[in-house]
Amino acid sequence: MKKTLEKIIQLRNSSFKFDETLPLATILEFVWMQSFCLLRGLKVVVFFRKPKAMMLGRGVSFFYLSKIKWGKFLRLGDFVFVSALSKNGIQFGNNVSIGAFSRIIVSTTLNDLGDKIIIGDSVGIGEYASLGGAGGLEIGSECIVGPYLSCHPENHNYLDLNIAIRHQGVNRKGIKIGKNCWIGSKVSILDGVQLGNGCIIAAGAVVTKSFPDNAIIGGVPAKLIKMRAHES
Repeated sequence: MKKTLEKIIQLRNSSFKFDETLPLATILEFVWMQSFCLLRGLKVVVFFRKPKAMMLGRGVSFFYLSKIKWGKFLRLGDFVFVSALSKNGIQFGNNVSIGAFSRIIVSTTLNDLGDKIIIGDSVGIGEYASLGGAGGLEIGSECIVGPYLSCHPENHNYLDLNIAIRHQGVNRKGIKIGKNCWIGSKVSILDGVQLGNGCIIAAGAVVTKSFPDNAIIGGVPAKLIKMRAHES
Protein backbone atom coordinates (compact mmCIF):
# COMPACT_ATOMS: atom_id res chain seq x y z
CA MET A 1 0.00 0.00 0.00
CA LYS A 2 2.80 2.44 0.94
CA LYS A 3 4.63 1.81 -2.33
CA THR A 4 1.48 2.32 -4.40
CA LEU A 5 0.70 5.63 -2.71
CA GLU A 6 4.34 6.65 -3.02
CA LYS A 7 4.25 6.09 -6.78
CA ILE A 8 1.09 8.18 -7.10
CA ILE A 9 2.68 11.11 -5.23
CA GLN A 10 5.81 10.74 -7.35
CA LEU A 11 3.74 11.83 -10.37
CA ARG A 12 3.99 15.31 -8.83
CA ASN A 13 7.37 14.96 -7.12
CA SER A 14 9.61 12.31 -8.67
CA SER A 15 12.01 12.24 -5.70
CA PHE A 16 9.31 11.78 -3.03
CA LYS A 17 9.58 8.93 -0.51
CA PHE A 18 7.67 8.35 2.71
CA ASP A 19 9.70 8.49 5.89
CA GLU A 20 10.27 4.92 7.07
CA THR A 21 8.92 5.73 10.55
CA LEU A 22 5.49 6.85 9.27
CA PRO A 23 2.70 4.41 10.19
CA LEU A 24 0.29 3.43 7.44
CA ALA A 25 -2.66 4.94 9.36
CA THR A 26 -1.04 8.40 9.26
CA ILE A 27 -0.34 8.07 5.55
CA LEU A 28 -3.97 7.10 4.85
CA GLU A 29 -5.19 10.07 6.88
CA PHE A 30 -2.94 12.36 4.81
CA VAL A 31 -4.24 10.84 1.54
CA TRP A 32 -7.82 11.31 2.75
CA MET A 33 -7.16 15.02 3.38
CA GLN A 34 -5.54 15.46 -0.04
CA SER A 35 -8.49 13.82 -1.78
CA PHE A 36 -10.70 16.66 -0.55
CA CYS A 37 -8.22 19.15 -2.04
CA LEU A 38 -8.51 17.40 -5.40
CA LEU A 39 -12.29 17.54 -5.20
CA ARG A 40 -12.19 21.27 -4.47
CA GLY A 41 -9.98 21.72 -7.52
CA LEU A 42 -12.80 20.47 -9.69
CA LYS A 43 -14.73 23.69 -9.07
CA VAL A 44 -12.91 25.39 -11.94
CA VAL A 45 -14.81 23.05 -14.29
CA VAL A 46 -17.82 25.30 -13.66
CA PHE A 47 -15.87 28.04 -15.47
CA PHE A 48 -15.03 25.66 -18.35
CA ARG A 49 -11.41 25.28 -17.21
CA LYS A 50 -9.41 22.05 -16.83
CA PRO A 51 -8.19 21.55 -13.23
CA LYS A 52 -5.14 19.47 -14.32
CA ALA A 53 -5.12 17.75 -10.91
CA MET A 54 -5.30 21.11 -9.12
CA MET A 55 -5.46 20.82 -5.33
CA LEU A 56 -7.23 23.56 -3.40
CA GLY A 57 -7.38 24.12 0.34
CA ARG A 58 -10.38 25.49 2.17
CA GLY A 59 -11.53 29.00 1.30
CA VAL A 60 -9.36 29.45 -1.81
CA SER A 61 -10.75 32.20 -4.05
CA PHE A 62 -9.99 33.60 -7.49
CA PHE A 63 -10.71 36.93 -9.15
CA TYR A 64 -10.60 37.30 -12.95
CA LEU A 65 -10.12 33.55 -13.44
CA SER A 66 -10.02 33.91 -17.22
CA LYS A 67 -6.59 35.62 -16.90
CA ILE A 68 -5.07 32.81 -14.82
CA LYS A 69 -3.15 29.94 -16.43
CA TRP A 70 -1.78 26.91 -14.60
CA GLY A 71 0.11 23.70 -15.28
CA LYS A 72 -0.32 20.26 -13.74
CA PHE A 73 -0.63 19.72 -9.99
CA LEU A 74 -1.07 23.32 -8.84
CA ARG A 75 -1.53 23.31 -5.07
CA LEU A 76 -2.97 26.29 -3.19
CA GLY A 77 -3.23 26.14 0.60
CA ASP A 78 -6.13 27.21 2.80
CA PHE A 79 -7.56 30.70 2.17
CA VAL A 80 -5.17 31.65 -0.62
CA PHE A 81 -6.47 34.56 -2.73
CA VAL A 82 -5.42 34.94 -6.37
CA SER A 83 -6.40 38.08 -8.29
CA ALA A 84 -5.35 38.31 -11.95
CA LEU A 85 -6.83 41.74 -12.61
CA SER A 86 -4.04 42.98 -14.87
CA LYS A 87 -2.76 43.47 -18.40
CA ASN A 88 -1.08 40.09 -18.78
CA GLY A 89 -2.51 37.88 -16.05
CA ILE A 90 -1.00 35.21 -13.80
CA GLN A 91 0.77 32.05 -14.91
CA PHE A 92 1.64 29.08 -12.70
CA GLY A 93 3.96 26.35 -14.01
CA ASN A 94 3.74 22.63 -13.24
CA ASN A 95 3.98 21.40 -9.64
CA VAL A 96 3.67 24.84 -8.04
CA SER A 97 2.73 24.99 -4.35
CA ILE A 98 1.59 28.14 -2.52
CA GLY A 99 1.18 28.09 1.26
CA ALA A 100 -1.94 28.95 3.23
CA PHE A 101 -3.16 32.52 3.66
CA SER A 102 -1.04 33.83 0.80
CA ARG A 103 -2.20 36.67 -1.45
CA ILE A 104 -1.18 36.81 -5.11
CA ILE A 105 -2.48 40.09 -6.51
CA VAL A 106 -1.29 41.81 -9.66
CA SER A 107 -3.34 45.02 -9.40
CA THR A 108 -4.85 46.80 -6.43
CA THR A 109 -6.59 49.52 -8.42
CA LEU A 110 -8.89 49.72 -11.43
CA ASN A 111 -7.40 52.92 -12.87
CA ASP A 112 -3.83 51.71 -13.54
CA LEU A 113 -3.67 47.97 -14.15
CA GLY A 114 -0.51 46.09 -13.27
CA ASP A 115 1.53 43.85 -15.55
CA LYS A 116 1.77 40.15 -14.58
CA ILE A 117 2.98 37.40 -12.27
CA ILE A 118 4.80 34.34 -13.66
CA ILE A 119 5.81 31.47 -11.38
CA GLY A 120 7.91 28.70 -12.95
CA ASP A 121 7.79 24.92 -12.59
CA SER A 122 8.30 23.19 -9.24
CA VAL A 123 8.28 26.37 -7.16
CA GLY A 124 7.31 26.00 -3.50
CA ILE A 125 6.33 29.09 -1.50
CA GLY A 126 5.49 29.03 2.20
CA GLU A 127 2.52 30.43 4.09
CA TYR A 128 1.48 34.10 4.23
CA ALA A 129 3.26 35.17 1.05
CA SER A 130 2.32 38.56 -0.41
CA LEU A 131 3.14 38.68 -4.11
CA GLY A 132 2.41 41.80 -6.13
CA GLY A 133 2.71 42.07 -9.87
CA ALA A 134 2.13 45.74 -10.69
CA GLY A 135 5.49 46.15 -12.42
CA GLY A 136 5.80 42.47 -13.25
CA LEU A 137 7.02 39.62 -11.06
CA GLU A 138 8.80 36.52 -12.37
CA ILE A 139 9.98 33.64 -10.18
CA GLY A 140 12.14 31.03 -11.91
CA SER A 141 11.66 27.27 -11.77
CA GLU A 142 12.83 25.12 -8.84
CA CYS A 143 12.84 27.96 -6.29
CA ILE A 144 12.12 27.13 -2.65
CA VAL A 145 10.74 29.91 -0.47
CA GLY A 146 10.00 30.19 3.25
CA PRO A 147 6.87 31.78 4.76
CA TYR A 148 6.07 35.50 4.68
CA LEU A 149 7.82 36.31 1.39
CA SER A 150 6.79 39.74 0.13
CA CYS A 151 7.50 41.11 -3.35
CA HIS A 152 6.70 44.72 -4.22
CA PRO A 153 7.35 45.59 -7.89
CA GLU A 154 6.14 49.18 -7.56
CA ASN A 155 7.17 52.40 -5.80
CA HIS A 156 5.33 55.60 -4.95
CA ASN A 157 6.52 58.92 -6.34
CA TYR A 158 7.15 61.42 -3.53
CA LEU A 159 9.34 64.34 -4.69
CA ASP A 160 6.66 67.06 -4.78
CA LEU A 161 6.28 68.39 -1.22
CA ASN A 162 3.07 70.23 -2.13
CA ILE A 163 1.12 67.13 -3.16
CA ALA A 164 0.13 64.21 -0.95
CA ILE A 165 2.27 61.16 -1.77
CA ARG A 166 -0.78 59.09 -2.58
CA HIS A 167 -1.69 61.53 -5.37
CA GLN A 168 1.76 61.56 -7.03
CA GLY A 169 1.40 58.26 -8.82
CA VAL A 170 3.76 55.31 -8.97
CA ASN A 171 6.75 54.03 -10.91
CA ARG A 172 7.40 50.41 -11.84
CA LYS A 173 10.45 48.41 -12.92
CA GLY A 174 9.52 44.85 -12.02
CA ILE A 175 11.18 41.99 -10.11
CA LYS A 176 12.88 38.93 -11.59
CA ILE A 177 14.07 35.99 -9.51
CA GLY A 178 16.23 33.39 -11.23
CA LYS A 179 15.93 29.61 -11.16
CA ASN A 180 16.90 27.35 -8.27
CA CYS A 181 16.98 30.06 -5.60
CA TRP A 182 16.54 29.43 -1.88
CA ILE A 183 14.74 32.30 -0.18
CA GLY A 184 14.44 32.23 3.61
CA SER A 185 11.46 33.25 5.71
CA LYS A 186 10.29 36.86 6.04
CA VAL A 187 12.28 38.13 3.06
CA SER A 188 11.14 41.33 1.31
CA ILE A 189 12.13 42.04 -2.29
CA LEU A 190 11.63 45.56 -3.64
CA ASP A 191 11.03 46.97 -7.11
CA GLY A 192 13.80 46.82 -9.70
CA VAL A 193 15.60 43.82 -8.18
CA GLN A 194 16.93 41.06 -10.42
CA LEU A 195 18.36 37.97 -8.77
CA GLY A 196 20.47 35.50 -10.72
CA ASN A 197 20.09 31.73 -10.77
CA GLY A 198 21.08 29.78 -7.67
CA CYS A 199 20.97 32.67 -5.19
CA ILE A 200 20.43 32.14 -1.47
CA ILE A 201 18.74 34.86 0.61
CA ALA A 202 19.00 34.76 4.39
CA ALA A 203 15.85 34.98 6.51
CA GLY A 204 14.63 38.50 7.24
CA ALA A 205 16.60 40.15 4.43
CA VAL A 206 15.32 43.24 2.63
CA VAL A 207 16.58 43.08 -0.94
CA THR A 208 16.85 46.52 -2.54
CA LYS A 209 19.34 45.87 -5.36
CA SER A 210 20.24 43.17 -7.87
CA PHE A 211 22.72 40.30 -7.40
CA PRO A 212 24.38 37.88 -9.84
CA ASP A 213 24.10 34.09 -10.11
CA ASN A 214 24.97 32.05 -7.01
CA ALA A 215 25.17 34.99 -4.62
CA ILE A 216 24.51 34.39 -0.92
CA ILE A 217 23.03 37.55 0.54
CA GLY A 218 21.49 38.78 3.78
CA GLY A 219 20.82 41.80 5.97
CA VAL A 220 18.80 45.02 5.90
CA PRO A 221 19.44 46.16 3.28
CA ALA A 222 20.76 42.90 1.84
CA LYS A 223 24.47 42.71 1.04
CA LEU A 224 26.66 40.07 -0.54
CA ILE A 225 27.93 37.60 2.08
CA LYS A 226 29.81 35.29 -0.27
CA MET A 227 29.46 33.42 -3.55
CA ARG A 228 28.50 29.78 -3.87
CA ALA A 229 31.31 27.71 -5.35
CA HIS A 230 32.14 24.07 -6.02
CA GLU A 231 34.40 22.59 -3.39
CA SER A 232 37.83 21.73 -4.77
